Amino acid sequence: MADSNSASDDAITPPTKASPYAWYALGILFLVYVLNFIDRQIITILAPDLKRDLGLDDADIGFLYGTAFAVFYALFGIPLGRLADAWHRVRLLTVGLAIWSAMTAVSGLAANRYQLAAARMGVGIGEATAGPSAYSLISDLFPKNMRGTALAIYSAGLYFGGGISLMIGGFIVEGWNEAYPGGGPFGLVGWQAAFMAVGIPGLLLAAWVATLREPVRGLVDGIPTQASPTPFKGFFEELFAIIPPFTLISAALRGSRAFLINAGAIAILGLVAAAMISLTGATLQWICVAFGYYAVFSWASSLKSRDRPTFGLIWESKAFLATILGYGTVAFLSYASSAFAPIYALEVLGEDAGTVGLWVGGCGALAGFLGVILGGRMSDWLRQRNEAGRILVVIFGLIAPILPIIIAFTTQSEPGSGDFVRFVFFASLAGLLASSALGAAAATTQDLVLPRMRGTATATFFLATTLVGLALGPYMAGQVSAMTGNLATGVLSTLVIVPVGLAALLVAYRSVPAAAASVVERARDAGESV
Repeated sequence: MADSNSASDDAITPPTKASPYAWYALGILFLVYVLNFIDRQIITILAPDLKRDLGLDDADIGFLYGTAFAVFYALFGIPLGRLADAWHRVRLLTVGLAIWSAMTAVSGLAANRYQLAAARMGVGIGEATAGPSAYSLISDLFPKNMRGTALAIYSAGLYFGGGISLMIGGFIVEGWNEAYPGGGPFGLVGWQAAFMAVGIPGLLLAAWVATLREPVRGLVDGIPTQASPTPFKGFFEELFAIIPPFTLISAALRGSRAFLINAGAIAILGLVAAAMISLTGATLQWICVAFGYYAVFSWASSLKSRDRPTFGLIWESKAFLATILGYGTVAFLSYASSAFAPIYALEVLGEDAGTVGLWVGGCGALAGFLGVILGGRMSDWLRQRNEAGRILVVIFGLIAPILPIIIAFTTQSEPGSGDFVRFVFFASLAGLLASSALGAAAATTQDLVLPRMRGTATATFFLATTLVGLALGPYMAGQVSAMTGNLATGVLSTLVIVPVGLAALLVAYRSVPAAAASVVERARDAGESV
């Protein structure tokens, strides 16, 4: 009874400050996100060795770094986001961390591009647990006035992990290959040892994550929410909504019209994929992309009939869609430049792996950390004065990196000229400026839904960052590089996305205030009992 009364009091007067335990939990979640990006990003510093040993080109690296990971990360984020909304989030994150760490280690055993692609898909599935679980946990640990800062701190793990991965990967691959030029223990070469060295420690971190306490949903917002009595029911509903042929069966159960629309989506996306395969010759890339977009379409159609309030606040919200699409274009640019920055320094500027890992990785980590923290703080400050203030930070994160990217990727190697220093400075500056948008965009999406919908909202947010940003940005840079023989041209070609992002963010700026003020009302109109 005492706990119940306490919860009731908190529900009447939501806290305005976070507890010490909230900060402790945030620290652990930050470490999880660091490892998340170490495992995700390490492939970039290993690219020259992978290209040599497995016969790959820049388009393959763009596919393996981006699409192979991103599609499965995004798609499984949908059912796992639903599970995060209904089940024990700490347990979900623990299981996911163990899976993606094991699959990273397995990447070191790949003998060809297909095996490496399969391992990367496994990493994507495991990592899909992290975003929905962590965003939902953080939103229940920190009050709304601190949420942008808290999410920004968590998101800073992205940049620490990305930078550390380059340092670790660079030192391991260079040191291992020097010590064992013909292959070390068990015949492993440098890139294989690097994958295993970053994958195995994740299993130890998973044991620490399992000790976290599960907070009461919505309590910090004054809307305590009961746990679902059937948490896995929604998970399997979402899973069947994205996996063919269950998608067609699900559509048929909703009626002949729904079935025909779903079949039409298959036909249209199949034709588009066939055209892109004919144009680029990248069969796996466009099959994966078409599968990803079809699965999202099927899921959204199914969600509309199964959970009308959640569908309404996400897929029928112009503010929500414009925000995630706008940030998706920021991710398009930043993922492309961060994926190929180490490769550019290695292959164009002629630096060794250890030097590139230390300076590109270290400076990139520091710049990204500063950018996401400063951007998060600024977004909270602006939101107190303007409900759409956070969108201004996202717009800044899209436009400000353009010039530094151009300068960095037009740098050419001349002995004694300091060109590597120039490249590192401007590549890091671009990362700092782009990273400022992340906390602002993430916090905006959380403000536009009810507490029970936060995991699903996070999964939808990551659909844009992955299926728009990660699946297309690095691949486009790599494909254009492979076609032109010029890596700089490949990376700079991604700037064509800027006008699209700017248009979306202007729509978001105009529509967010009204949408944020009417969340409960619109949910009730859609059938929610709030």
